[in-house]
Amino acid sequence: MPRRLTLTFDNGPWPGATDKLLDFLAARDLKATFFVVGRQLEDPVARGLVERAHAEGHWIGNHTMTHGTPLGREDGPARYAEEIGAAQDAIGALAHPRKFFRPNGGGAMGQHLLCPEAVDYLKRNDFTVVTWTSAPGDWKPPHTHWTEGAFEALERDDWTVLVLHDRFIAPQLDVLARFCDRVEALGIEVVQDFPARCLPIENGQAHDIAEEISAIA
Repeated sequence: MPRRLTLTFDNGPWPGATDKLLDFLAARDLKATFFVVGRQLEDPVARGLVERAHAEGHWIGNHTMTHGTPLGREDGPARYAEEIGAAQDAIGALAHPRKFFRPNGGGAMGQHLLCPEAVDYLKRNDFTVVTWTSAPGDWKPPHTHWTEGAFEALERDDWTVLVLHDRFIAPQLDVLARFCDRVEALGIEVVQDFPARCLPIENGQAHDIAEEISAIA
């Protein structure tokens, strides 16, 4: 079986960025998942971009309402319902039927991602939690070095779930194009689904997961 790559984009939508990224993905006939921040959808132009992404076959997931302090921090128990539930309400009918939710946490796995109250909420409301295998830091200056970490992950894993960000990738679509060219040359299949190891909670049911993300089992 060929190695696989799943593309995900977090923290949008961003007018002037997400639209350019959608143009790129359409030209390449690539499908991705956009994990959107609920507050961003209050802008009608931004919401229109998510509507476009949904119409073009991309999956839409929940990335909290405000992208604030991770929900595993001390104040998480006071915020979890608003951050998860309000964002899901904002996404509305654009949400994927599997109710994808990705916690925010600076690209790192660990107990800071979700508090026990948030875990219980996600289970009770039949969410599917989506993690990742590579967050190579496209948000870090000079921004273009993320490809090195991404290819390390592609070499290491049989199925890589890559975290990138609309806002930082849009200004460097030439870099993304070269990345995609090399992925194709290496025979890596770009798919839209997720491996089981990146779904610690699926449709409200907890799975066995790696030690580093045991806090969200």
